[in-house]
Amino acid sequence: MLTNKQNQLLNFLIIRIEQDGVSPSYEEICLELNLKSKSGIHRIVKALEERGYIEHLENKARAIAPTKYPNGQPYISNVIDINKLLHPKDRDIIETTNEDIKKIPMLGKIAAGTPIEAISNYDQHIEVPKNHLLSEDSFALTVEGDSMIDEGIFDGDIVLISKITNVNNGDIVVALIDKEEATLKKFRKKGDSIALEPANKNYKTQIYGPDRVTIQGKMCTLIRKYF
Repeated sequence: MLTNKQNQLLNFLIIRIEQDGVSPSYEEICLELNLKSKSGIHRIVKALEERGYIEHLENKARAIAPTKYPNGQPYISNVIDINKLLHPKDRDIIETTNEDIKKIPMLGKIAAGTPIEAISNYDQHIEVPKNHLLSEDSFALTVEGDSMIDEGIFDGDIVLISKITNVNNGDIVVALIDKEEATLKKFRKKGDSIALEPANKNYKTQIYGPDRVTIQGKMCTLIRKYF
């Protein structure tokens, strides 16, 4: 089991990599963990590295990266840099062939906040690696709002959604409410009701009867443009 500081550092590292594409500096980690010197950070980093939760990367300015989540599961980033999709010469993600790529529709915006009107019309497509999808029947949406920021999902991000209706507690889903409004939230079954949970303390969990909520799909990948 990780110590509180080890857990805090590892979570901060994962969030910053998903958000910014690079790991935080030691100065930023000091501020986040409320430590006065880098020596304390070095001790925590060394302990995490010895336990296999992080690794040092050679020839990188910010040279630590997570290898496991705090629960011990292998760390696999679900964030794609959109610039690498738009510029195929960048091969930092994966070498692909035409058979590896799937064209899926961009359906517009999805609320990560107050639900917005459901979206069904589209006139754009996006090409993504097939291995980032959970099913052939998938689509993309642009996130609007900040209710999922603690899950590393930010306003303007693109989420890839696979049309899967059999979801588990904690899955991030597109939920259609009263057949009129769609929202991006964490799914949780509470008895006979369905809870749609935000990942931002400024928003409240919404509880609905099962007849009011239709699961449109499960989020499988996040696409972000890094500036």
